[in-house]
Amino acid sequence: MSDVFEAMANRFSTRGYTEEKLTKDEIGTIVKAGLQAPTATNRQEIHITVIEKGNPVLAEIEDARNGGKTAPVNFYYNAPVVMIVSGETAFHWSSVDAGIAVENMALAAEGLGLGNVIIGCIRDALTGPKKDYFAKALHYPEGYEYKIAIAVGHKASGKEPHTYDWDSQVTML
Repeated sequence: MSDVFEAMANRFSTRGYTEEKLTKDEIGTIVKAGLQAPTATNRQEIHITVIEKGNPVLAEIEDARNGGKTAPVNFYYNAPVVMIVSGETAFHWSSVDAGIAVENMALAAEGLGLGNVIIGCIRDALTGPKKDYFAKALHYPEGYEYKIAIAVGHKASGKEPHTYDWDSQVTML
């Protein structure tokens, strides 16, 4: 596993994956990283649903996202695994906690040499008119809702990690 700073520097949003499946150990390591993330008041109120490519619910989410139209590429870029992070609807900090968890998961995936892309584009599909249907289909605990997702797999394509401009993005007081 790579150094965390190396993982942060090298990680990029992967939008192309091989057909190679993830092992149970790889999936377990990534899920564990998400569950080890800090949460507000140590509430530990996030839940992770792991979906493997080919599961019909992914096509249903894609259909709801696109309003029945066909998109050039699906929301998870054909990654072998999609992990959906849900959180308590009524807890004010669940979205922040889910974001922290998914970043841990992204860095764990990078540390394992796997590609990943953090997914927000399915929010409207999973919180819209079919919200209750998807909550049941994705086995959310009672009172939970979609917060964020991540697709993970073996990289088939690459790109340079994003750059930043310290002078315009940071203020030191």
